[in-house]
Amino acid sequence: MLSTARVASRRISSSNAKKSFATVVEAAGYKVSAVDNGEPTSSVTILAKAGPRYESKTGVAQVLKNFAFKNTSQRSALGLVRETELYGGVLSTSLTREHIAYTADFLRGDESFFVDALASSLTSTRFTRYELEESVIPAVASESTHAISDPANQALEIAHALAFRSGLGSPLFIPVQKSDLTAEDVKSYAESAFAKDNVAILGTGIDQATLQKLVEKYLGSAPATTGNKIAAPIKTTYFGGESRVQHSEHSHGALQTLFIGYGLASAVTPELAILASHLSTVPSVKWSKGVSPLAATLPEGASASVVLLPYSDAALFGLLIQAPTAEKAKEAGKVAYQALKDVAAGNVKKEELAAASAKAKFLATAATESREGLVSAYGPQLISGAASSLLSVADSFSKVDASSFTKATSTLLKSKPTFVAVGDTHHLPYPDEIGL
Repeated sequence: MLSTARVASRRISSSNAKKSFATVVEAAGYKVSAVDNGEPTSSVTILAKAGPRYESKTGVAQVLKNFAFKNTSQRSALGLVRETELYGGVLSTSLTREHIAYTADFLRGDESFFVDALASSLTSTRFTRYELEESVIPAVASESTHAISDPANQALEIAHALAFRSGLGSPLFIPVQKSDLTAEDVKSYAESAFAKDNVAILGTGIDQATLQKLVEKYLGSAPATTGNKIAAPIKTTYFGGESRVQHSEHSHGALQTLFIGYGLASAVTPELAILASHLSTVPSVKWSKGVSPLAATLPEGASASVVLLPYSDAALFGLLIQAPTAEKAKEAGKVAYQALKDVAAGNVKKEELAAASAKAKFLATAATESREGLVSAYGPQLISGAASSLLSVADSFSKVDASSFTKATSTLLKSKPTFVAVGDTHHLPYPDEIGL
């Protein structure tokens, strides 16, 4: 009876398995797609392939993200704030290493105003010098200072630079003293970044035909491109390396942090996702310790978080170790690396692999239940012209067996590791001290 229930619980209905955005259409030269499940609120995201990987000058992508929703030829920044609050909606931006997103969340029925607001920010931001100096640069400085003050963020920034050097290794957050970018630099980058063939427009909680008409109405007169095309990405190569960063005085008391990772110069594989699930210390039942090989062996007070960051042609996998003391961080690092070696040696039971595969499948499919997850999963595919469904994702996990899982992990560990230590570098371990 239990086995029957387990089989039934793993079935993915055909309607959910095929869940994706509606058929992609072109409207005013932009790729447009939407999915509407009858929600009372709607969301529209303009996604551009314009993250730091593609930037012409270091930091310009972060500055462009913070220039969103400022003065445009249609309305002032203050006017936009007042109108947005009048409608009860929310305008936001986000930045990843590959994409910039402008998003509007609003009550169903208010789509005309918010698509217009997004369109004007996309095509007619004025990029004034006084806004750059008085509003944007201070916002960038605050954002960067806050992000880098977290040793985990700092370790991941350094890890990307070591793993990929240029391209994906470009920083998400620029140093606060960086001030040589001009308003003209940002405008020039925006013209390239927001070219029609570099952008996808995605909607949730809105009918596809309605979104298509609004895009044609508000973006129909936009030129295909007003500047040079965005630079083609450098083919990703994984390098690896080691870096140690001493905490500054204001970071006294921060957790001692290690990152032990490896990169791939190819997209994330099902085996890597299953490895992440197998090692994850996040329990499936609240307040329990879980059955991860790491959970039971970490020293008291230490944590080990699995990091799996997928990109269009690469991936960064690793374990982020944090502990109150350097000694405990060293002990946790040894435990974490040993767990990886155990997988590479084939010391994973059949039922453990099955559980990890089921967890990876669940996490991949559950992620698309949220608006952010849908945009993250399908947005880049719309820009590139690719497409996939939950059914294909589920099938990919089902095809992983013990042999391919072990081989993938073993191959990963044969590459040069990316090792970062942030904290008390006089006492934090070196790679060879934890077995690397």
